[in-house]
Amino acid sequence: MSLSGKTAIITGSNSGIGLGVARELAKAGANVVLNSFTDRDEDHALAEEISKETDTKARYIKADMSKGDECRALVEQAGACDILVNNAGIQHVSPIDQFPVEKWDAIIAINMNSAFHTTAAALPMMRSAGWGRVINIASAHGLTASPYKAAYVAAKHGVVGMTKTVALETAQEPITCNAICPGYVLTPLVEAQIPDTMKEYNMSREDVVKNILLERQPSKEFATVEQLGGTAIFLCSDAAAQITGTTISVDGGWTAL
Repeated sequence: MSLSGKTAIITGSNSGIGLGVARELAKAGANVVLNSFTDRDEDHALAEEISKETDTKARYIKADMSKGDECRALVEQAGACDILVNNAGIQHVSPIDQFPVEKWDAIIAINMNSAFHTTAAALPMMRSAGWGRVINIASAHGLTASPYKAAYVAAKHGVVGMTKTVALETAQEPITCNAICPGYVLTPLVEAQIPDTMKEYNMSREDVVKNILLERQPSKEFATVEQLGGTAIFLCSDAAAQITGTTISVDGGWTAL
């Protein structure tokens, strides 16, 4: 479908899933706003690259997703928001009785609270435009749990719950709110973990991927950022106009177990 004339804001989108989703939305014709907490030449260069590749308007806006006022300012500075993709996230792994308080607070702020602030700022714009899509990038961990990831699991469960609430509040408007729940996705961040894991377990790359990283992913294949972008585009389509308040798992069967 064509998203020409629509503006999409994707939080945490100068790499990984966010950047992949932004590229796919731009390919579908949307003008995109990239975001992260840095303000480097390469951040703005990414936006210029997408703009040239897709003949759309792409720009980069710095905003720290751990700060509510900056979350809201991101939407306001964008000037329009037809599609909001709440993607920003961080991770920390630790037993709960040893979990650093500052890490807990940061994960809850960036992974969950930011979605509250951006959604609150974007909904008036969507209502004014007469159309809107809120797409929350949650996780398989928004539907199930793993040990040592208390803050991440709590935040992603919170995002799924908030998704349902926003959907109910907008149910009689041409606005939908859904969550995409990926399993393991092959991003530069995950790719960078593989060599160290190979050394730790004295395994080949293939064995690390299949038996360690994708242990809980029955397909034994990573999801791709392009697949997540395609799912987001579907949620923006007319075919998805009555899909709201739900989760779509892109996890190779993880949550079917």
